[in-house]
Amino acid sequence: MTLQQLKYVIEVANRGSINEAAKRLFISQPSLSNAIRDLEEELDLAIFDRSNKGISLSKEGIEFLSYARQVVEQAELLESRYLNAKPSPQHFSVSTQHYAFAVNAFVNLVREYGQEEYDLALRETKTYEIIEDVKNLRSEIGILYLNEFNGKVINKLLKTANLQFNSLITAKPHIFISIKNPLAKQSIVTVDQLEDYPYLSFDQGEYNSFHFSEEILSTMMHKKSIRVNDRATLFNLLIGLNGYTISTGVLSADLNGNEIIPVPLDCEESIHVGWISHKNVSLSKLGTAYIEELKQALSC
Repeated sequence: MTLQQLKYVIEVANRGSINEAAKRLFISQPSLSNAIRDLEEELDLAIFDRSNKGISLSKEGIEFLSYARQVVEQAELLESRYLNAKPSPQHFSVSTQHYAFAVNAFVNLVREYGQEEYDLALRETKTYEIIEDVKNLRSEIGILYLNEFNGKVINKLLKTANLQFNSLITAKPHIFISIKNPLAKQSIVTVDQLEDYPYLSFDQGEYNSFHFSEEILSTMMHKKSIRVNDRATLFNLLIGLNGYTISTGVLSADLNGNEIIPVPLDCEESIHVGWISHKNVSLSKLGTAYIEELKQALSC
């Protein structure tokens, strides 16, 4: 087993593809495949599961990857300290529901800890994919919410994947609307008052179940409903169509401007936003720093 083979495994896990990893490593796809197979044979361990849909970490591979990353990180520290080598590019990935504070924290992380070179990923994606990303270590951290309605389903998935939920904030529901919306001047709005306005939500794709919705009250019927895939489109529709969405009430004027505002929603629900990670995998330096940035962003 060589340090290079460990780096190959890490890159394939990060990319979720032999072909993409080979491009990033500047080697041929057959050479990379052979190197990984040689390592699996040497260890008598199937690090990756292979199927017609592609390649993914096996259950044993997830544990192996956590140790491989620690070994590679320590080796890079030794090289930097004693060989005066150029520090390797930093690697860190986070998968999140569509929260402005998660982006804010990421921006601050890069400003504070970014070196001359880094390879980072911020994935605003679907709820089920967040869990899968962290389960397979494509992302070190995932950010999502729990409440009384979705908690049993999400917690069951987390337990099966050996993941843990760490609370960040408990928020009361708010609607996000344009400052030009007729409801913008109200101190609080009721569900009935929203009936004639377009309801905007994030599409969950194949797993478009009520339990995976990013918005609470997901079983509520709407006369007008639009599903979108990204936050920028949703915000444009909030302004252009006087639509609304339901979220935590935490916005960033630096990133989103002042055209969108939160207004409290009159309901008894609570939103428990937190981060998920592997139970048996310690956070990296950047992972720990990102959590602190999240807390700072939410305390403002």
